[in-house]
Amino acid sequence: MTGRIRGRQEAQHGLLTSIAAEAGVSLSTVSKVVHRRRDVGTATRDRVEELLTRHGYVRPWEPRPSTPRQIVVVFRDLSGPYTLEVARGIVDAAGEFGLDVVTGTTSRRSISGWLEECVSLGAAGIVIVISMLAEEDQRRIVEQRLPVVLIDPLSAPSEDIPSIGVTNWSGAREAVQHLLGLGHTRIGMVAGRSHSLAGAARVHGYRAALEEAGVAYDPAIVRSTDFDYTEALVASRQILRAGDPPTAVFAASDAQALGVLEAARQLGLSVPDDLSVMSFDDTLVAAMACPPLSAVRQPFEELGREATRVLMDLAEGRPPAAPRIELATELVLRTSTSLRTSTSLRTSTSLRGRVNTP
Repeated sequence: MTGRIRGRQEAQHGLLTSIAAEAGVSLSTVSKVVHRRRDVGTATRDRVEELLTRHGYVRPWEPRPSTPRQIVVVFRDLSGPYTLEVARGIVDAAGEFGLDVVTGTTSRRSISGWLEECVSLGAAGIVIVISMLAEEDQRRIVEQRLPVVLIDPLSAPSEDIPSIGVTNWSGAREAVQHLLGLGHTRIGMVAGRSHSLAGAARVHGYRAALEEAGVAYDPAIVRSTDFDYTEALVASRQILRAGDPPTAVFAASDAQALGVLEAARQLGLSVPDDLSVMSFDDTLVAAMACPPLSAVRQPFEELGREATRVLMDLAEGRPPAAPRIELATELVLRTSTSLRTSTSLRTSTSLRGRVNTP
């Protein structure tokens, strides 16, 4: 028996259990109605049949109604490594479900426009990645029961709209704990924007690790940028040219970490001898960076599969078990981080002198 068939059977059993509880009868009574046994009272039978229809239950031996075979996936843009990894995860998962994927961005079409497009296409539903839903859009999704799943929403959505992400706080905390364990006590951060739920959680994880280690938080070596390379490069130069520069930097994304690496190169710093760099994401570019980045790995394949699974459940009338699903991260160590050495200390002193020089 394949995992897909087993999963469908488990979902059907769970649905029948819920219907039994809602109807106030036993599971065996619901089973009798499903199999059209005659030893069930008319009123009870009608009540259970009504619930079976309302919840979209299909008897295993009956032909399943035709269902849409495509989904819509909307991104803010398609330029960053994170976006490409999420897209790949969803497309791979959709292939396992036998679904086609229509992709788009919000650069030229609003979320409300994509909701209209989803309906006009007759798609099973829509996955929205890193976007902020307007109250009007949220109200429409809830009132019209549109199958919508959010991945890493920028703001907390209504509890009626499921969202999926990763353990951002604990992942960031573990990354900074690793740097502390290497002897670094002066740890800077290139953070995401504070309005981003993921970005804010990673900053809080960073600060929690410092506090637990008895290391004071210093805003002078923390900068917030978009999750991209260009802004991170500028912010990293500012951090590394601070009066008391860090010996390690934690970046909230791979794109930002690449900006840290380039800033270090421009300032004549060697990574990891002079500066350790830790990232968050572990997209394909992390392993190809020079040096390869130590990073907090997001499970992109699982993220795509879970988003697709929840979306199809919604399309078939099955609500998710929880409004928010968080998948575990994993620490991946490469060569961009190392023990703090006397070289790091000499470099910090050198940079202080360079900044103070007119």
